[in-house]
Amino acid sequence: MKNINIGLLGCGTVGTGVARMLLNGGDLIKSRVGATLTLKRVADIDTTKDRGVRFDPDVLIEDAWAVVNDPGIDIVVEMIGGDTIAKALILSAIENGKQIVTANKALLASQGNAIFRAAGEKGVDLAFEASVGGCMPIIKTIRESLVGNRIQAMIGILNGTCNYILSKITDDGSPFASTLAEAQAKGYAEANPALDVEGRDTAHKIAILSALAYGMEINLTDVYTEGISHITPMDIEFAGQFGYRIKLLAISKFKGQTVEARVHPTMIPFDNMLSNVNGTLNAITISADAVEDILLSGRGAGMLPTASAVVGDLVDISRNLLSGTAGRVPLLSFQMDAIRKIPVMPISEIVTHYYLRFSALDRPGVLSTISGILGSCGISIKTAYQKGRKINGSVPLVMLTHAAKEAAVTKALNEIASLDVVSAKPVLIRIEDQNNED
Repeated sequence: MKNINIGLLGCGTVGTGVARMLLNGGDLIKSRVGATLTLKRVADIDTTKDRGVRFDPDVLIEDAWAVVNDPGIDIVVEMIGGDTIAKALILSAIENGKQIVTANKALLASQGNAIFRAAGEKGVDLAFEASVGGCMPIIKTIRESLVGNRIQAMIGILNGTCNYILSKITDDGSPFASTLAEAQAKGYAEANPALDVEGRDTAHKIAILSALAYGMEINLTDVYTEGISHITPMDIEFAGQFGYRIKLLAISKFKGQTVEARVHPTMIPFDNMLSNVNGTLNAITISADAVEDILLSGRGAGMLPTASAVVGDLVDISRNLLSGTAGRVPLLSFQMDAIRKIPVMPISEIVTHYYLRFSALDRPGVLSTISGILGSCGISIKTAYQKGRKINGSVPLVMLTHAAKEAAVTKALNEIASLDVVSAKPVLIRIEDQNNED
């Protein structure tokens, strides 16, 4: 039986999970692949740490370059992360004719165009299922299962940390800071959580998915990105009163000549399937011309869920090696000569519905003043709600709008914020609701 040698770069949490699955599930994988997947080399800067994995002598080494330059290695698995040494190692491995598996969403989102081009020119496979959604098979679904579909939109919860925090605030009414601290204590959030809570991790993922879905170059730079740190229990309570929940969503829509690609807290109705995806789960809905709407869900992080996606990629590539069909599936779903630059629509140009909350002094005429400014900017109010106890002399004034252009909303809010009767910066949360008539 043929042997396929694997070199693993980085043996942290997910790398350890990959090693465990290969070493503990070798017979199962062999029975499904028809070959033995051998973990020949594991490179990590710490070779003394107890990982709960027993490696054969000389498998665990410090020198990652020894792995990518080893002529006996067939597939290199990059689990280092980041966009510095990981990029250099991947490019070197590609130049050496190695097949590549990576979960490095930050690298692929920021520099993936050059990396995929190098892999395509060399004729090697580069698999990256674990870079988006952990064990949720979104990349395989787009590249293979939906290959005959014109994908029109993707809307998803793609960060388990943010979903956990918003779920807890919704359930318990706790403020963001204490909920984040609890998430950190449970290991759901990093000591420095900025990448997650500021939305950047989610932006990496939707940039990759948009390229796969629409045949465009990866464009992270123009993805509008907004985090969740400003979301309060008050806003979540008001959202619930109007029949909505607040989620950090990645939203991507194909507009023909442009693409909407944005990440921000979003109000979605209770009957939206994503509304009930809670805790650390990830989920995404895909709208396409043949299948209409489908939902994928799964664990978006964690040792074994993510390792499962990596091992799935290893098996796919191993099967290609056995049949001599590397490059059978285009790396970015489309043939390289069909991939084009499609501009991402500026956030100022989008048209959607809005939740607006103002902290207004309890004086006569305040509602009509604010409504007048909104109306002068072409923004129609669907619902207005003024109720609640005073906070520092102000009461919350909440409005839901009909569909409006973001640029107009921004202009109106800037004018309203300058009013003497408004005591704090207005709060804006976008709404995605297919039930709205306009």
